[in-house]
Amino acid sequence: MNPLLVIGLLLGYFAVLMGVSWLQKSKGADNEAFFRGNRRSPWLVVSIGMVGASLSGVTFVSVPGMVRSNDMLYMQTVLGFFVGYILIAEILLPIYFKLDSPSIYTYLKQRFGARSYKTGASFFLLSKIVGAAARLYVVVLILQVFILDSWNVPFWLTAAFVLLMIWLYTRRSGIKTIVWTDMFQTICLLGAMVLLIVQACRALGLGAGEAAGLVCHDAHFRWFEIGDWSSKQHFVKQFFSGIFIALVMTGLDQDMMQKNLSINSLKDARRNIYTYGFAFLPVNLLSMCLGILLLSFVSANGVALPAANDDILPMLATQGYLGKAACLLFVIGIIAASFSSADSALTALTTSFCVDILGRPSDGGLRRRVHIAMSLAMLAIVLVLKAVNNTSLLDAIYVIAGYTYGPLLGLFAFGLTTHRPVNDRLVPVIAVASPLLCAGIQWASTHFLHYALGYELLMLNGLFTYLALLFSGRRLAACRRVS
Repeated sequence: MNPLLVIGLLLGYFAVLMGVSWLQKSKGADNEAFFRGNRRSPWLVVSIGMVGASLSGVTFVSVPGMVRSNDMLYMQTVLGFFVGYILIAEILLPIYFKLDSPSIYTYLKQRFGARSYKTGASFFLLSKIVGAAARLYVVVLILQVFILDSWNVPFWLTAAFVLLMIWLYTRRSGIKTIVWTDMFQTICLLGAMVLLIVQACRALGLGAGEAAGLVCHDAHFRWFEIGDWSSKQHFVKQFFSGIFIALVMTGLDQDMMQKNLSINSLKDARRNIYTYGFAFLPVNLLSMCLGILLLSFVSANGVALPAANDDILPMLATQGYLGKAACLLFVIGIIAASFSSADSALTALTTSFCVDILGRPSDGGLRRRVHIAMSLAMLAIVLVLKAVNNTSLLDAIYVIAGYTYGPLLGLFAFGLTTHRPVNDRLVPVIAVASPLLCAGIQWASTHFLHYALGYELLMLNGLFTYLALLFSGRRLAACRRVS
């Protein structure tokens, strides 16, 4: 594809986002607009935008590719996601609305104390900035390898340019702008995905009915693994992991919940979560069906597959195998997916650092400086990921989440299921010790039992945190009785 056309497409896309940002700026650009959108976001707009923010460029690229090694088994995890969204709507949202705060981690301060509050927010900041940078890395790497390398454009310049664009349209109105830009980007993403499926069907010479028959009868159209308990893909492990992944990466995530808190009422926020959660099922199903069609095309035409699953869709779309239109659609989809994930993450990071860490939610000048600092930090991590990444990005992000979101899961679960006190001074130690213990167990399990823990690592991490908090609370209660 002509690099000039890609650059023109990117700049045109950015111009639309800046136009939306300018319109929202005219309606307010203070901290209340940046952090909570003045509590006037339409729930349906938020719901549509959350689909794109959740999918990201990682899912757009990785999910079709993972069909080669894992068939449709990822849908077991997606089914678990929906149960997690129900729990978020019914349990977590009412608590967050009662807080009347731009940050969900204020709950930890009210329930446990200041150290627990800072610890929870710090783990979110670590989790989000690494995860968001990994997602953004996808679009930068793809633009670089498949298009801009021919112009000898350095990787760091591509990454800096993409982040500069995101910073420019989010810097004034934050979440007030993002709920609208994310809706636009989700529509672009889903449109690109559907049209890529159409292009794949045309390349195979299939009509809609024939394509559906091919997918349903393909050997990769296997949804459930219920026989091999030792498999990381076993239904029980995948389903329950999906529940907890949804709880932590949506329900305990400032990024995703900040959009919900910009909605005026709890009733509408629940509508948003249910609509978004239901939409996640067919969207992921479409993505995996695209993966089967791509593998069928490769098999029928004798095309050599790349070593990495993440490279299958980019290679077929950008090297002309599916036609010229497929490349254009792929670029639109990957830009939309990655921008919608990175822009909301950048806003959430700025919000949490200003409100939770610095405790200065009304300082507009500070907010602008933090927004710049978070952009630069994300750029630095993208460059590090370029140097060290050697695995599937989707799995890598979930592994990171298993370590860093585990303490958050344990803290919130303990607070919601018990009325016991905790030793607030020990919470930072517990939050660090639990992931380290999990890392040790992972190492021992891999080397001595020849079994690598998968997504269940998140649940184990949360359990260790929960038990440690329970023990610290008993010791505290005993000390109080003695005194």
